[in-house]
Amino acid sequence: MTKYLKYHKNYTEFGETYQLVLPLRLEGLVPDDDSVRLLSHELEELDYTLLYQAYSAKGRNPAVDPKTMFKILTYAYSQNIYSSRKIEIACKRDINFMWLLAGRKAPDHSTIARFRTDFLAEACEDLFYQMVSRLEKAGELSKETVFIDGTKLEACANKYTFVWRKSVGKWEEKMLREIQEAVALLNQDYFQPFHVDEATRSKDLQKICRFLDGTCLEQRTVFVHGKGKRKSKNQKYYELFHRFLERQTVYDWHTASFQGRNNYCKTDPDATFMHMKDDHMRNAQLKPGYNVQIAVDSEYIVATDIFQDRNDVWTLIPFLKMMEGKLEFRYPSVTADSGYESEEAYSYLREKQQTPYIKPQTYEKWKKRSFKQDISKRENMGYDTGTDIYTCHAGKKLKPLYIKKQKSKSGYMSDVTVYECEDCTGCAYKEKCTKAKGNKRLYVSKSFLEKRQESYANILSEKGMLYRMNRSIQVEGAFGVLKNDYDFQRFLLRGKTKVKLEILLLCIGYNINKLHAKIQKERLGSHLFPLKKTA
Repeated sequence: MTKYLKYHKNYTEFGETYQLVLPLRLEGLVPDDDSVRLLSHELEELDYTLLYQAYSAKGRNPAVDPKTMFKILTYAYSQNIYSSRKIEIACKRDINFMWLLAGRKAPDHSTIARFRTDFLAEACEDLFYQMVSRLEKAGELSKETVFIDGTKLEACANKYTFVWRKSVGKWEEKMLREIQEAVALLNQDYFQPFHVDEATRSKDLQKICRFLDGTCLEQRTVFVHGKGKRKSKNQKYYELFHRFLERQTVYDWHTASFQGRNNYCKTDPDATFMHMKDDHMRNAQLKPGYNVQIAVDSEYIVATDIFQDRNDVWTLIPFLKMMEGKLEFRYPSVTADSGYESEEAYSYLREKQQTPYIKPQTYEKWKKRSFKQDISKRENMGYDTGTDIYTCHAGKKLKPLYIKKQKSKSGYMSDVTVYECEDCTGCAYKEKCTKAKGNKRLYVSKSFLEKRQESYANILSEKGMLYRMNRSIQVEGAFGVLKNDYDFQRFLLRGKTKVKLEILLLCIGYNINKLHAKIQKERLGSHLFPLKKTA
């Protein structure tokens, strides 16, 4: 592989390094500037060691070479073809797919599906980042800033099969009370010291069930069923506690499936119920889905990952850590929208010496007249940095009381200063200022405000405005292409690993199509769209 690549509009020049065995009638039917030629060249240059390792050394060789299968699958995703059956039909009827097969027999849909789910899962991520590395060596990436955004895509699951953590906890607690009452009667009847604790209820129930199994076996208990039959004491306790154990096993399975979430879907346990924007009016429905995150540089997708969190704020740091491990370089700055703003994110970027260009969550509110006239807001109060005292609309002082520790969902600890007004009694502005019965209080994280002000100054600079405009064009534009132009609105596979595989295939196809468009429009090496000149 050459270090510096030179692209041309005529993709037939790429065939010098390798040879394709093709029927002559097909070669002439594929245009010289068709994107399939570029795709074949780019994917041919990748290292497929991990992919070939997924196949067993024993047994017969696959009917279609794994490298060729990967080309077919990637090209299918780049052409809005996702179903294995439709890919099979395309291999039989489409000239470009036949060209990729190089005279080989079209694979069966089951072969395509098995290759996608069983063999490609481990290698696809490695192949994607190899492609990104090729773009970087060709000078197609700016390596100046990275634009990050996320979207929610519907999972391949029944939207009515959701389980809520709160509901499970409620019924589990109710059953625990029933168990403890039954254990008290059991101990009284059999003179046993059994007990069931909340933390070890499954093990405790198993002990009781083993005791009842032994008792029924020892006393040769006859189990009766049907109308008019009288059950023995042993049978009643046996059936009762085995029913408790069965229900508890189901509750334990539910708890494990939550994975720290408030809900999950029975059809696809990895999916989380999220609000999906279904139409142009932003009407939302609660559906099982995944939070898809992508990072864009120079209009190319350079990283992607799947998250189960509905909120983007908890995905930024794990996503950046993943990027640092996959990419051969670190971006000096990160550009994202207000959904990613948090003190933890600012602290992480400062630690990594990455400049934040993150829009504050209150950025749009600050512009509104209603916000500027709201006397309850901290921003509309006077503040003396020397004395660390706020002054309200009535001219009264809000002095610091104490500093409390606040722990986030991820475990990040922040210091929050609590301010309280000296006296709100009889204040004419109290109804507009606070709903508290006592004096008004403010909860302020000074560290967060300082980091937010730094990011706010960054986005107001000329470079910040350029990055913000390009973020909306490049990363939001990428999602627009994937969801609307490629018509990828719903995953076909289930499980986080397989879902990520689909996104990786989609991103590889997107990058090749973007490279093809840049070559044909003679835009190679362009990274940022310039700001429009104002009169």
